[in-house]
Amino acid sequence: MITTVAQMTTEDFRIMLESIVTQTIEKKLTEMMGDPDFGLTVRRSVRDRLIRQQQDVKNGRYGHNFDDAVARMET
Repeated sequence: MITTVAQMTTEDFRIMLESIVTQTIEKKLTEMMGDPDFGLTVRRSVRDRLIRQQQDVKNGRYGHNFDDAVARMET
């Protein structure tokens, strides 16, 4: 495990810095603009569709197992 910046490669440092900057910008934008969906309700038809999709994923009819997807990406 890398413990200091001096031990990082240039690419590792770039990735770390990019992640920090992205998170900071996203946080600041959320603070400034707020959540545009706050207080809105979800239509029953949309809620029902999301629940069906969730069940389909759970039952293996839709989507991919996370561990299988990671294994495919590693090969």
